[in-house]
Amino acid sequence: MKRLLTLTLALGLFCFSALAQDQPATPQPSPSTEEQEKEKAQREVNAYRLLDQIIDEAQSLRLAENRVRVQVVAGDLLWDRNQTRARSLFSMAAESIAELGRTQSAAVTRRVNGMAVPNGFGPQQNLRSYQLRLELVLTAAKHDAPLAYQLLAITKPPAPPTTDDARGPRVPINTEDALEQALLSRVAALDPKLAAQNAEQMMDKGQFPNSLPQVIDQLAKQDPDAAAKLADKVVKRLQSANLLANSQAGSLVQAMLMSGPRPPGESTPKTSPATSGRGWPAVLEQSAYVDLLSTVVDTALKATPATLNTQQRVVMRPGMARTAPAPATPPTDAQTEANNARRLLAGLQIILPMIDQYVPAKASAVRQKLTEMGMPPNPMLPTMSGFNGQSQPTIDALVQAAASAPQQMQSRIYQQAAYRALEEGDTDRARQIATDHLQSTDRDALIQRIDFREMSKKADTARIEDIRQSVARLQSDNEKLDLLIQVAGDTQQANPKLALQVLEDARQITNHRATGYDHFEQQLKVAHAFANVDPARSFEVIDPGISQLNELLSAAAILSGFEINMFRDGEMTILGGNGLTSTINRYGQELALLARSDFDRSEALAGRFQFPEARIMARMAIVNGLLGNKPTSGNVGIFGGGGGVVIRQE
Repeated sequence: MKRLLTLTLALGLFCFSALAQDQPATPQPSPSTEEQEKEKAQREVNAYRLLDQIIDEAQSLRLAENRVRVQVVAGDLLWDRNQTRARSLFSMAAESIAELGRTQSAAVTRRVNGMAVPNGFGPQQNLRSYQLRLELVLTAAKHDAPLAYQLLAITKPPAPPTTDDARGPRVPINTEDALEQALLSRVAALDPKLAAQNAEQMMDKGQFPNSLPQVIDQLAKQDPDAAAKLADKVVKRLQSANLLANSQAGSLVQAMLMSGPRPPGESTPKTSPATSGRGWPAVLEQSAYVDLLSTVVDTALKATPATLNTQQRVVMRPGMARTAPAPATPPTDAQTEANNARRLLAGLQIILPMIDQYVPAKASAVRQKLTEMGMPPNPMLPTMSGFNGQSQPTIDALVQAAASAPQQMQSRIYQQAAYRALEEGDTDRARQIATDHLQSTDRDALIQRIDFREMSKKADTARIEDIRQSVARLQSDNEKLDLLIQVAGDTQQANPKLALQVLEDARQITNHRATGYDHFEQQLKVAHAFANVDPARSFEVIDPGISQLNELLSAAAILSGFEINMFRDGEMTILGGNGLTSTINRYGQELALLARSDFDRSEALAGRFQFPEARIMARMAIVNGLLGNKPTSGNVGIFGGGGGVVIRQE
C-alpha cells in the first residue's frame, strides 16, 4: 500500500507537470504608452549619436560631392532637432558646390583659333553639379522656402564665356530655369504665396513653369481670391503667347486642359478623379477653361504633316575617304512651330471627350485633322471613360472595360482585373478570369500566384512535408522562395514553428556565395522574412553578404577606369546608378529595419563595410529608420533625389 501510494503521488505530479507544459504560453502584454515612448526616445538617442559619427567620418571623404550629399541628408534629418546646425550643414554644402562650380569652370578649356577659351562644365561635371544643387535646394525647400532660394543663388555657377567664333561652344540648356521650376513646385506646398510671387516673376520673363497648377492649387487653400487672380493671369498669358514658338507654354497648357475645369461651386481647386495620379489639379473655372481649350484647338488645327529629313545618310564603301560628319543643323523657326503644332494636336487625342463636351462645334474638325495627320483617336478612350473617373476601378469595371477594349489591349486589362481579385482575396474570381480570358504564359503565371495564395491560406494546418512537396514541383529558385516566404508570412502568427521551418528551407536555397546581384536580392528577401520571426537569424543571413560586398568593392576599385567607373580619385561615389551601390543600399534598408529591435548588432554589421563610403550609406539608412521616416516602395537609392534618405519598410 505504501509503494502504491508513492507511485500514485509520483504519477500525479508528473501529469501535473506535463499538463503545465502543454498549456499555451501566456501572451506577453503589449508595451504601455510610457514604455513605447521610452523606446522611441532611446531610438532617437541612438540615431542622433550615430548621425554625429557619420558627419565626422564624412569629413575625411575626398570627393566633394560625397561630402555634400552627407551634409544635405544630415541637415534634413537634423532640422526638427537642431535647426541651427542643420542650416550650417546646408551652408557648408552650398559653399562646396559653389567652389566645385568655380573650379570646374576654370579647369575645362578648349582651343578656338589657337587660343584657350573656357568651355564651361564638361557633360559629366555639369550633370553632377546640377544634381547636387537640385538635391540641396529641394531638401532645404522642405523646411524653409526663402533659405532654398538663397542656396540656389549662392550655388549658381559662373556664366560660360561667350565667343564670336562660329565653332564656339553651343549655348547649353538653361539649367537655371529648370532648377527654378523644380524649386517652385516644392515651395508651392510650404509657402504658396512666395511661390505665387516667384511664378509671376517667371511669367514676366516669358517662362511658363509646369508647376503653375500646383501653385494655384496650394494658394487657393490659403487665399482663394489670390488664386483666382493668378489663374486668370496665367490663362491670359497663355492666350497671348505663341504656343507654336514656346514649347514650354504648350506643355503647360496641355497639363491644365488635361485636368478639366473646376466643378461649379467648388471654392478651391480639386484634382480631377481621372488624373488624380498625375498631380494635375483642376484650377480653371469653366468659362476660362473653355476659352483656353478653344485657343489651343485653333492653334493645333494649323498642324501640317511632317516632311522627310532631306539630309541623306552616307553609306561608307571600301575605298571611300572617311570625313568628319557635318554638325547637326538646328531646326528653323518654321520647323519648330510645325513640330509644336503636331505636339498640340497629339495632346488633343487624349482630351477628345473634353472637346466634345465643352467645344462641340470644333470636335469634328479636330477628328478630321487627326485622321489627316495619321493620328487616329486613342482607341482606349471609350475604355477609360468606362471607369467613370475611378482612380482604382473595381474588378467588374475592369472586366467590362476589357470586353469593349481593342483586342490588343484586352489581355492587359484582364490581367489587371485578375490581380485585383487576387489582392482582394477572391481567388476563385481571379482563377475564373485567368482561365476564361488569358492565354499561355500570362495565364500560367497568374494561376501559379493563385495556387500560392490558396496554399498559404491552408498552410497553418498543413505539414512541412506537404509544403516541401509543393515547393519541389516548382522550376526556379525565385518561385520556390516566393512560395516559402508567403507561407511563412501567413503562418507566423498561428504556427510560428512551421513558419521557422519554412524559412530555414528558404535559407538553404540561398545559402551559397552570390554569383549575381539577383542572388544578393534573394538572400535579402529571406533575411527580411526572418526579421519578423527570428531577427537573430536575419543577421546571420546578412553577415556573409557584407563580406562578399567588401571583396567586390575592392575588386571594383582596382578595375576602376578599365571595366567600370564607379570610383574617382580612389573613392566610390555614394550616389546610386550601378549594381554595387544599389546592393549596398538594399543592405542598409534591411539593417535599418533590424535596428529597431537590435540597434547594437545592426550598427556593428554596418561597420563591417570596409570602405567608408559604404559604411556611411548603411549607417545613414539606419539613422533614417530609427527616426521613423515614411516608407517608400521599391529599391531606391539612399542618397540623391532631393529628398534625403529613403528606405523600404513593410
